[in-house]
Amino acid sequence: MNAERAWVRLSPSGRPLNLLEPDPWAWQDEDLAVGLSRTYRWGGHSAWDFPLSVAQHSLTVLAIRKAEAGPGPSKAEQLRELLHDADEVSSFDCITPVKPHLGEGYASVVQRLQAAIVARYHLPAWTEEDYTCHKRADRLAAASEALHVVGWSRHDIRHTLEIPAVPLGDDPLSVQNGMRPWQPWPPKLAAQLFLEELNRLTAGALPTAPISPKEAAYA
Repeated sequence: MNAERAWVRLSPSGRPLNLLEPDPWAWQDEDLAVGLSRTYRWGGHSAWDFPLSVAQHSLTVLAIRKAEAGPGPSKAEQLRELLHDADEVSSFDCITPVKPHLGEGYASVVQRLQAAIVARYHLPAWTEEDYTCHKRADRLAAASEALHVVGWSRHDIRHTLEIPAVPLGDDPLSVQNGMRPWQPWPPKLAAQLFLEELNRLTAGALPTAPISPKEAAYA
């Protein structure tokens, strides 16, 4: 085994992403959308034909934040919401109770990926108020997913998952043709809708970087 191989080959670009030293320009937006559309929440378990992707979850959290009363989040803050789980682009979303048992190495990899996401998309730092609003939306999304997607009871959501939020009834996302509210999207659709939102929020706002010779070697 090659001990130095700590990178994944991204799709569709074919570029390498070094998970130990992630370059903020190592991926294309399409790679990010595809990776998150194929990374599944809730350990991949679902009461539907498909598991729930991180891409769809991210859009749900953003929709909840945008629907809150008062001044809505700025475009930069919306982008930060959309990308709050983008470090899971490597197609690994560990369930929360296990994360503390994975040690400092795992936490370091996550932090480096998060830093690369922040640098690439120029995300603003969280303020205490912003982060509180984000976690409220994230937990509300989680409670709703647990009920409508995975099949947890309301009692177990509160007492086993320990999520105090009351699950939403209505799906905050537009129901896609031929589908039902809260139904997990197929990966191709999840990638498409995530990428459309990412493009909307980054249009004309971010610099671009040319592909490096090293990246070209893997293309």
